[in-house]
Amino acid sequence: MTNTLDAWRIGQEPAYHAAGDEITGYAAAYAARLPVMLKGPTGCGKTRFVEHMAWRLGRPLVTVSCHEDMTASDLVGRYLLGPEGTHWQDGPLTLAVRYGGICYLDEVVEARQDTTVIIHALTDNRRVLPLEKKGELVSAHPDFQLVISYNPGYQSVLKDLKESTKQRFCAMDFDYPAPEIETTIVAAQSGLDDGVSRQLVQIGGKSRNLRGHGLDEGASTRMLIHAGRLIREGLPLRQACALALITPLTDDPDIRVALQDAVDACA
Repeated sequence: MTNTLDAWRIGQEPAYHAAGDEITGYAAAYAARLPVMLKGPTGCGKTRFVEHMAWRLGRPLVTVSCHEDMTASDLVGRYLLGPEGTHWQDGPLTLAVRYGGICYLDEVVEARQDTTVIIHALTDNRRVLPLEKKGELVSAHPDFQLVISYNPGYQSVLKDLKESTKQRFCAMDFDYPAPEIETTIVAAQSGLDDGVSRQLVQIGGKSRNLRGHGLDEGASTRMLIHAGRLIREGLPLRQACALALITPLTDDPDIRVALQDAVDACA
């Protein structure tokens, strides 16, 4: 039983560069076993932060990437038909609840609202998970914690979290790191020197200035790292940025030209 979540343990420290007091804030929330909500743009480091904290706290991390077709059964479990008849199989949320893992629901607003309602009893003083199909009420392991994330700037009103859900969580705001920190991150994770990494960060900053002016979102830190890795493999900066930044971000020819001008200005 104690080895059930071993596959979800993080063996090596995930590199993370703190931008403020988020590490101490999260550690306090975990010590109090309070659920945590991370809010911020795509690719700004929310998932890496949760991975780092799970490693730091020595807890297994069960990650679920939410999507619009995800059902409650995908989270809590279902009956399956096997050689010896039907048997119950716990879903990822139930495994974390039973055995004391951190369950991370990434982009939780992508899930159907009737699916997310099942977390309510886990996020108050009850700390229980009802398995209606099985007729079981699972009390959360003392080490269990629930973490969710979403991008509030990229959601329609129909996909936003309900207030009744939001108010059950401690919340932490994330954004793209300050330029000097982002340069360090890009250099460390791409293997580039600080000079080229700084150029990529400048390009990323210019692309983010186009948010609301033709772009839904600018280049994320993740995208800058991808560009850096392409450069490390021998591609010129211009080609690497076209492949990793410009083409994924937009199909609009005018916005592509504007992004290419930003690349040329920083090259």
